[in-house]
Amino acid sequence: MNKQLKVLFIGTYVPKECGIATFTADLLNSVSWGYNDIHCEVIALNDPSETHNYPDEVVFQIQRDRIEDYYRAADYINQSDIDIVCLQHEFGLFWGNAGDYIFALLSGINKPVISTMHTVIREPEPEYRVSTEKLIRYSEKLIVMSQTAVDMLKDVYKAPADKIELIFHGVPDYPFDTCDKYKKMLNLKGSPLVLTFGLLSPNKGIESMLDALPEVVSQYPDLVYLILGATHPMIKKNFGEAYREYLKNKVSELGLEKNVVFHDKFVEKEELCKYILASDIYVSPYLSKEQIVSGALTYAIGMGKAIISTPYWYAQEMLADNRGLLVDFGDTNGFRDSLLHLIESPEECDNMRKKAYDFGRKMTWKNVGKQYNTVFTKALKSYSAYSSTSNRFSFLPNELPEVKLDYLKLLTDDVGIIQHSNLGVPARHHGYSTDDVGRALVALTKLIDSQKKAEELWKLITTYMSFLEHAQTETGHFHNFMSYKREFLDEKGSEDTLGRAIYGLGHVVSCPYLSRNMRTLAHTLISKAMPEMKKLSYPRAKAYTMCGLYEILRTDVDVDEFEPVFNSRRDAVKPIDSLASKDDFESIFISHADSLVELYEANHKEDWDWFEPIVTYSNAKLSEALLLAYDYTKDRTYRKVGLATLDFLTEIQWKGDFFDVVGNDGWYSYNGEKPIFDQQPIEAGYLTQAYISAYEIVRDRKYLELAKYAFEYFLGRNRLQAVMYDYSTGAVCDGLNRDGMNCNQGAESVICFLMALTSLNKHMKKAFSTTLLQSSTSGELDDGALEKRKSLLSANQAE
Repeated sequence: MNKQLKVLFIGTYVPKECGIATFTADLLNSVSWGYNDIHCEVIALNDPSETHNYPDEVVFQIQRDRIEDYYRAADYINQSDIDIVCLQHEFGLFWGNAGDYIFALLSGINKPVISTMHTVIREPEPEYRVSTEKLIRYSEKLIVMSQTAVDMLKDVYKAPADKIELIFHGVPDYPFDTCDKYKKMLNLKGSPLVLTFGLLSPNKGIESMLDALPEVVSQYPDLVYLILGATHPMIKKNFGEAYREYLKNKVSELGLEKNVVFHDKFVEKEELCKYILASDIYVSPYLSKEQIVSGALTYAIGMGKAIISTPYWYAQEMLADNRGLLVDFGDTNGFRDSLLHLIESPEECDNMRKKAYDFGRKMTWKNVGKQYNTVFTKALKSYSAYSSTSNRFSFLPNELPEVKLDYLKLLTDDVGIIQHSNLGVPARHHGYSTDDVGRALVALTKLIDSQKKAEELWKLITTYMSFLEHAQTETGHFHNFMSYKREFLDEKGSEDTLGRAIYGLGHVVSCPYLSRNMRTLAHTLISKAMPEMKKLSYPRAKAYTMCGLYEILRTDVDVDEFEPVFNSRRDAVKPIDSLASKDDFESIFISHADSLVELYEANHKEDWDWFEPIVTYSNAKLSEALLLAYDYTKDRTYRKVGLATLDFLTEIQWKGDFFDVVGNDGWYSYNGEKPIFDQQPIEAGYLTQAYISAYEIVRDRKYLELAKYAFEYFLGRNRLQAVMYDYSTGAVCDGLNRDGMNCNQGAESVICFLMALTSLNKHMKKAFSTTLLQSSTSGELDDGALEKRKSLLSANQAE
């Protein structure tokens, strides 16, 4: 290889006391042993609340019941220079349904995955079949340790033959030796010394051996049966030492106290090998046929032991050709006769040992490491970036969806917009909110580009304006929540509620295709809210208000146009006597812009370009408000802070091919951990709008491309690759949770989608051609197609 190969192993790892942890450590050492050009690292899996003092090669840890850790591990892998991932797969290692938490990691990485399968099930339950099939799909290569497993993958799961590699379980390389020196070393007795080792659990079948011993020890009283191993941690956690006590009681009942020895401890590999080498006979009395691999049996073979085993799948294959004796499950007489045969036929026993030892030479860790390295090299050569997860968003459409208002209309009745739904059915008991109505007015007015369009949307806009007029309090503030019984549930809403109402009303005032009466009413409601607008203290409320006032200021609305209508109905809008002027709006607009800059100056740090020490909700609206302030005033301070904070939001949320918006499960504090869930679609919608505003104001094309990517969050460009937009109804799902997509479809989600869509629609052709040109430079297009797209881009730029 021309450069150092970097391999990342995922599995349990030493010093954790478990067979796969030992296997992972041995495999890592065998892969890297003697190779200066191979570097290995580990992501270790931990049980809940478990901590270990891991060696330096462990670079990341997953608490296996926390799905967020699997996602973060995927992020770590993508950001690293790892070349290949080697996963140790056993269903019980991972949390979820049939261990499906691991797919949160595998579905999100852009590296080739080699999966070592420690379990293959011949007759799987549905969830295990699904899990296995997904593992096959996400793996570049599947490594199994027996021909039986190869056949099952092909026959049961239809795995492609060229994906499957047979590499035996590794064993330490010890010379073929007699047992005596190791017995002395460990101070062990027994002639013969019979051994069973491994984590103790009821499926070991040790009681079958105990029942076989009385007749044997009556003839060979010096026989010792050593049962070596601690109780399996999960068995101990759930059932204590019940199985061990059962075995001890059986020993007493059978009068075998002098012949049966329990060593209740987890032994490290070096000590374990000495125990195996000290034994004369190894017994593997498992009760389950569906055992596809056994590290214990493999070690016994590799060290040349005489072996008696039940005929589970792995044993049948490994002990073929007279490399051991097979006894039926639970067959006490079979174990008795086999023990006597081996004791009384030393020459045949020795031949059996040699056959096992010779077969084990191909399984030494040195040879296993070479075979894994060969598979790694083959996988890297065949790995295709196009078919990998780096292009996992290839399902995205090549154009924006058409504007579809069906679902918004479904949520709207003659009062307003019903806030929430239950799986797409309006949930009336949640009632209505000013928050949704204000933003809905923004979405609808941005759709109006002609008188005809205004007439189409007249009924919806009238209903929403009626709601806001009714929701405004005597002081000019607004109630927020109204029950389905048409009763307001609060004295007044939050400051954000006021800001969102002004946001929508500002768009109505500035829309030239709406009637003068409608625009006058909107202007009147804003004017009445002026005292409350001046008192705002929360940054997002100020940002919403600025976005609404900007629409009036940028279009230079003439207040004189509304005076005649206002004067004719002045009695209906007490306590105000006149409409607010442009100077009034400008004063509040600039005051709020300055306060946002002051907030930024007070809180930003070298590595934290934000207004507050925490990133919470509706974040991009703050940046967008300052960019609009720059556009109106040309004060470059607003531009500097607006772009700095917008770029910061990009930095903490853009993962290279999708947006991972800040979740509201704890928010994102300075020096804290960014929560992955629960992600709200409003953040993607506001990012889209903010990027479009940035593009329109500073003309940097990167913001146009980011706007497209942010919008595609709704279409599946997100962490879960979940399509949140329903093309048939126009509904949008409410968020991404650790358990998947929230399939409720509330008003906020669809409104923010429409706001984003209408913002991006103005630049659709440019946005898509820009992205396509960029993708073409990665080698996905031939030269002719590339030139065609360059020409298209040039035409768009000229346009």
